[in-house]
Amino acid sequence: MIKGLHHVAIGVPDIEAGLKFYCEAFHLSVVERSRIENHPLANAAIGQADVVAEMAMLKTPNCYIEMWQYIAPTPSDRRSNPQDWGYPHIAFQVEGIDEEVARLAELGMTFVGAPVNFGDISAVYGRDPFGNVIEVYEIRDPNRAQL
Repeated sequence: MIKGLHHVAIGVPDIEAGLKFYCEAFHLSVVERSRIENHPLANAAIGQADVVAEMAMLKTPNCYIEMWQYIAPTPSDRRSNPQDWGYPHIAFQVEGIDEEVARLAELGMTFVGAPVNFGDISAVYGRDPFGNVIEVYEIRDPNRAQL
């Protein structure tokens, strides 16, 4: 039985800087932290050998974000783009999108431009300080899927 979405994982080069940004920018709280050092079960679950990583689980109002800083194997510096296959972005629903985009920009996010108003929604894509793609999304129509 599927219960629902539990978490989305985000890779960052510096977990302390990642935690500072996400906790401040999106008002998340850290509910779990751990360090993995070549643990056979973790290696098997992840499908990598000799894993060394820091992990933190962050609580959002309706699911979690799992943040990872891999030390080994050596991480690549590839970033997804919105058109890529896989998991190319996460979206945060907000109220007051213009104010939130301004606040997030002060915290280090860069945006592709100003929020675009589609009538009943507004949205804009940006990147966190580590290059991960984030959509900031405001819904004004109570009949649309929303939190």
